Amino acid sequence: MQFKGKVILVTGASRGIGAAIAKAFATEGGTVAVNYLQNAQAAEAVVNDCRQAGGDAWAIQADVSSEPAVKAMVEQVMNEMGRIDVLVNNAFASYSFDPEQRSMFWETSWADYQRQLDGALKSTFGVCQAVLPHFRKRSSGAIVNMVSDLVERPTVPYHDYTTAKSALIGFSRNLAAELGPLGIRVNCVAPGLVYPTAASRQTREEVKDMITAQTPLRRIANPGDVAGPVLFLASDWSRFMTGQTLFVDGGLVMK
Repeated sequence: MQFKGKVILVTGASRGIGAAIAKAFATEGGTVAVNYLQNAQAAEAVVNDCRQAGGDAWAIQADVSSEPAVKAMVEQVMNEMGRIDVLVNNAFASYSFDPEQRSMFWETSWADYQRQLDGALKSTFGVCQAVLPHFRKRSSGAIVNMVSDLVERPTVPYHDYTTAKSALIGFSRNLAAELGPLGIRVNCVAPGLVYPTAASRQTREEVKDMITAQTPLRRIANPGDVAGPVLFLASDWSRFMTGQTLFVDGGLVMK
């Protein structure tokens, strides 16, 4: 299998898209470090699913916005497994996608922006900093950062969230340019609305219907739809791709 013998660290993997990504890697034979923040029970359920899928996994608690916690997490993975082959930065600050309750720009404070920047960019920065020395030693490694199709088509203008994800794409491209000569690839996956997830729980049916009507494939993504593109960018099938953003939204964004 594609990831047999590989170790994959997935942040924010106890539910939703992160859980689907962890299970998909396990299905392909990978060993997955399932990072979570609070819900140990949910993380252990993902671990069990990964093992039943044919791979291996274990849960590892860490607040990825904390530099000491991130360093301890990466050290623990290295101590237990001796390597990290793939890093998927999926964790982000909590957000509710509810067009009726969203803040207009003039109602949005810089603190709102900062919270999303810390959740999306600062956390990814910290985990990349911690994992990079191990990638550099082996002159290989794949990083996949989760962003959003809202950066290209703000169907609903969630100002703070979308700005943070846009910054993460810029970060990823610079990192890809610098790390390419070292044999390390960096790419992004940009889903559209994904349901069901905790973030999309408040999304009204009429909003989902509107997005579905505008989407060429005529449905909303589920978490499993996002996992395949992540695995592709982490695998040797994409070995000559770096600095790219794959939009996974049924054709809502076409590039």
